[in-house]
Amino acid sequence: MLTVQELVSDNHDKIPMIWAAGKNASDRVILANGTSAADLIGHLNLIHPARIQVFGEAEVSYYNRFDLKRKLHHLDELRQGGVPGIFIADNEQPPDDLRDFCEKNGVPLLCTPIEAAQLIDLLRIYLGKRLAPKTTLHGVFMDVLGMGVLITGESGLGKSELALELISRGHGLVADDAVELLRTAPNIIEGQCPPLLQNLLEVRGLGLLDIRTIFGEASVRRKMKLKLIVHLVRSNPENFERLPLKNETVDILGIPIIRVMLQVAAGRNLAVLVEAAVRNTILTFRGIDTMGDFIERQALAIMNNRKD
Repeated sequence: MLTVQELVSDNHDKIPMIWAAGKNASDRVILANGTSAADLIGHLNLIHPARIQVFGEAEVSYYNRFDLKRKLHHLDELRQGGVPGIFIADNEQPPDDLRDFCEKNGVPLLCTPIEAAQLIDLLRIYLGKRLAPKTTLHGVFMDVLGMGVLITGESGLGKSELALELISRGHGLVADDAVELLRTAPNIIEGQCPPLLQNLLEVRGLGLLDIRTIFGEASVRRKMKLKLIVHLVRSNPENFERLPLKNETVDILGIPIIRVMLQVAAGRNLAVLVEAAVRNTILTFRGIDTMGDFIERQALAIMNNRKD
């Protein structure tokens, strides 16, 4: 849930805003209802009254052309449509009748000196992140070779120890134990750490380690885009597919994420295997299918042998 006051407070450093009227309705909620950030704010549009309405120089000029009766009619349409608030941009002064209507009917009215287009762009970015669909998963989220990797698996398999080994090899920690995932764009999921757990890694026998203090500033990341899931499983050769023919994916917030399975067994260097999995995933994103190329090569060899 997001209120108009929270929007104003969260953006005060980038967008100077002054209350012109309707401050008593500062707790009005901005409803996402599954819509994208582009539909939550825009230039004055009576067809979409439920979005934040932005008046720039052109909109104020358009509004002032109408007589008072028609002005109040349009404003009442916005109010009945559930307008969260009205922003006056371009350093324009709000018309007196608009100010009076907002004060009387409890509609937040704010003024800002920045341009209307810039205001819309900034708030769309903010709303897209603030109201993004989110979930929390158990695991360790890492930056490995510039790729966001979520290490999952049942408790006691050594996820934190693997993360510690990767950190010692120069990779970065994003989050341990609880990973907050947000779909910030149609095809992008960002992972971050809850404020309470930032920079901390729990290792059995050692307790909580402050990774930033031990390994330095470069050992932690604030957030990363999730591109790969590495799932650790107990060693069981009978139920493990040695050569998967195609990439397995897991649906996270409606987006398929590639998942690789790694068996945990004595003598296996999991850190090297994770790095190899990341490098192979990078090749996959570039359109290189190693398994597919091998199958084609094998089929060609079989055909040549039959001819001979």
